[in-house]
Amino acid sequence: MISNLSGAVGRAVRAATAVRTMPAPVTSALIVLCCLIFVAGPAAGLDPAYGTGERLLLAQRAYFRRWGVIPAELFTGSPRAALAPATALFVHGSWVHLLGNMLFLYVFGAMTEERMGRLQYTLFYVGCGYLALLGYAAANAASAQTLVGASGAISAVLGAFLYLFPRARVTSLLPFLFFLPLRLPAWIVLPFWAALQWLAAGRAAQGPGVAYLAHVVGFGLGFAYAWARFGRTDRVKVAPAPAPEGENQP
Repeated sequence: MISNLSGAVGRAVRAATAVRTMPAPVTSALIVLCCLIFVAGPAAGLDPAYGTGERLLLAQRAYFRRWGVIPAELFTGSPRAALAPATALFVHGSWVHLLGNMLFLYVFGAMTEERMGRLQYTLFYVGCGYLALLGYAAANAASAQTLVGASGAISAVLGAFLYLFPRARVTSLLPFLFFLPLRLPAWIVLPFWAALQWLAAGRAAQGPGVAYLAHVVGFGLGFAYAWARFGRTDRVKVAPAPAPEGENQP
């Protein structure tokens, strides 16, 4: 089972916010780390040592079982199983899975990191990601499917971003509008995305696919944390950015 943000309807390909941010070393380090781990593993298909064909598939399955979350084994009390949600955050199942997740992290991580601070943001990312995978595993305790991916943690970043920067402009391509790019505030785009994840989670069948419930849990945790930690007085109001040349001003 893959926890994957790239499959979400709405498929944001770019987000533009109205304020400039400082460099985001934690977000950048997380992206680099996930990419390096993926390239070095069998899922990338780049290392000839893993072989090809059936041999490569067997190597991938063994790799995911070693580093991913298996819900049926998670609550056995094994220390190795308890550590699995932390390691699964840095493992991805395919190039599309990796690039989709890293795109969302790149877009929404920098401002969230800047607002929280590096240490708090790091603990927030890992903690919420762990709990999101744990929540999915608890709801699917009998599943033997392996769960990998950073989507639970990145969904938490989206939830925190929504609370902290509700007026930040997000440019998205919407499939049902023929991929017409629209610049909308985060308070419209992100709740819509979360609602789609909730609906998809209700329809998801047991077996390989996207762990939508991990997205929902992560998003809720991120929003709740930002609300509890920063409160209404610390909320950042982002004024709409001036329209670029060629756009009509209201």
